[in-house]
Amino acid sequence: MDLKPYLGPIFAAFFVISASSVLAQSAPPATRPTITLAVGAGMSGYNPDFRHGHLLGGTLWVDYTLPHMPYFLHGIGLEAEGRDLNYGHSGNEPPVLREDTALGGVFYSWPRYYKFRPYAKAMLGYGNTDYMLSRLPWNRQSRTITGAGGGVDYRLTQKIWLRVDYEYQSWPTFFKHFNNIPPAGRLNPQGFTIGAMYHFSRSRYH
Repeated sequence: MDLKPYLGPIFAAFFVISASSVLAQSAPPATRPTITLAVGAGMSGYNPDFRHGHLLGGTLWVDYTLPHMPYFLHGIGLEAEGRDLNYGHSGNEPPVLREDTALGGVFYSWPRYYKFRPYAKAMLGYGNTDYMLSRLPWNRQSRTITGAGGGVDYRLTQKIWLRVDYEYQSWPTFFKHFNNIPPAGRLNPQGFTIGAMYHFSRSRYH
């Protein structure tokens, strides 16, 4: 399953949401909504949970903090991310190993402390992996996956933030036809992403 067709619609949806805020700019200042959109990119290093090596690749994400929320929900937002892990294979991994994901979900950012802002997230989406076994020189599996994690954003300038992100994924019923290969029935990739993002406007959380 090629995930590239899914990435465009996911990111486009978030830009449509932000555009709706821009259209409301003629409202009086006291009621004018705040655009809280951020777009980021980074490099990821993951344990693909396939022979327990490592893979490297790139990640793109879009964050949209929900405006006008009750006080106890300040910091709630939506996130979409796409990741392609296809480089830096460990020596014990098949050369065709590749993991691509397209996820969307909810995040919560705690109030900023000095220049640091921690956050947590829960994600749902699709994952695709190419791999090789001794009996199968090449194979591909795609399925619905979940992810959870969090990290810390660091304010570099008013518009630019640095991010360190950790994510743990669950790929169910993986290797269901090869139960002698651990982990039987489930794959759990996990790893870190380091990158930067650009905020298109200020908000009380920035």
